[in-house]
Order: sequence, then structure tokens, then C-alpha cells
Amino acid sequence: MKKVVILIGNYCSGKTELAMNMAVLASGRGLKTQVIDLDRINDYFRMSDHIEMLLSRKIDVVSPAFAGKGVTQTVMPARVASAFDGDWDLVIFDVGGDQAGALSLARYHQDFAALEPGQLEVYDIVNVFRPMSESPEKIIKLKGELEGFARQKVTGFVNNSNLLNYASAEDLRRGYEVLRETSDLTGIPIVHTTGRKKFLDEFLADGRDPRYIGEPIALETYMHRSWDAFSHGRI
Repeated sequence: MKKVVILIGNYCSGKTELAMNMAVLASGRGLKTQVIDLDRINDYFRMSDHIEMLLSRKIDVVSPAFAGKGVTQTVMPARVASAFDGDWDLVIFDVGGDQAGALSLARYHQDFAALEPGQLEVYDIVNVFRPMSESPEKIIKLKGELEGFARQKVTGFVNNSNLLNYASAEDLRRGYEVLRETSDLTGIPIVHTTGRKKFLDEFLADGRDPRYIGEPIALETYMHRSWDAFSHGRI
């Protein structure tokens, strides 16, 4: 059965990096995989600029025209319909981290509604070191806003807490504590904890409650981001 995963979340939470990693892992397992790039707002950190790498992994990519040339198109291609009509094992939607990004998803509300029960998952990607994501209260508030714009309900949280070049296992520990409380307050499970393998392994060695970890995903770094751009909210 086709699986559709929507990745939403705050600016710079790591949605695109995770989308690329999930796609590469799935394709490596022999799954017919498609990625829909709906992030039209971030010229600093876009999947569109890495199409060739994804295509080389036999991943189908639907993205704005002029990808890789630093130009953002305002109209998404009609080929988004292939996500629902095509014979895919996994389709990943990478959604921009603001109202416009979430609204771009809402236009396909009827298509999502037509999916069979269990086919659709909506993951809120959380980096607790980003503004509006530092506490359970802020995460829940932002989640509600994005759900309203996107017309979708979050089904799982992803702990992707990191400080880029300054990342450590301690970042994941902080994210674990914040998201554990968030999960308890909302009843929404943590489905993944993600990070560079070195730090993820160190974190997992702590032996924390697996209910608040989910399935770990060791991330390869495909997107190279600068600390200056990250700290100023540009990526």
C-alpha cells in the first residue's frame, strides 16, 4: 500500500534534510519513491538544488521549475497530481515552514482525504533550538497554526534538535525532554529521533524511554548550512 508522509514544521527545523534522507533510505530498500518539494519560500536551503543527486538514487522529484538556478517559481507544477495517481511505495511532501508553505499543501486537501486509512502520516519536525519551538507550549501553538493552514492533523513528532556545526548528543537530550512533555500533553507520539550517527548513537546509549524516541534515523548531511544563516533564521 502506498505511504504518504507530509513533513511540516518551523523554519529551519530540518524538514528538507530529513525528506532527502528518508527518500534515499527508502529507495535503497527498493521502494519506488517520490518527493514533492513544496518549500517555495527558502532560497537558502531547498531540495530543488539537489535534484541530480536524488535522481541518481532513482528518486522521482517534483519541484518548482528553474530548480538549481536560484529562481523560485510561484506556481507548483501540475505533476503534483502524480503523487496521488502514480504507482509509488512512498511519497514524501516537504512543506515550507510558514503560512504560505502550509497553504500550498491545503490545495490538495481533497486528494489527501481520498487516501485509505493508514496511508497518510503528518510529521511535525521539531528543533527545540529554533524560535517558537523552545518549549511544549510554543511547539503546540505553532503546531495548531500549521494544522489550520494545511488542513491536516499532525500524527507524529520528530526530534531533530541540533545546533548545526555545534551539534552534540546533548542537543538530542534537550529535544527528548521537551518533546516528551509535548507528547504527554497532546497524546501525539514521537515517531523518529534524528541526528548525525555519532551523536545519535551516544544519545541512544543513555537508555531513555523508547516511547519518546521512536525509530532512530542517522542522518547523512546533504544540505550544507552556515551557522550565520541558521542563527539569523534564513535556513
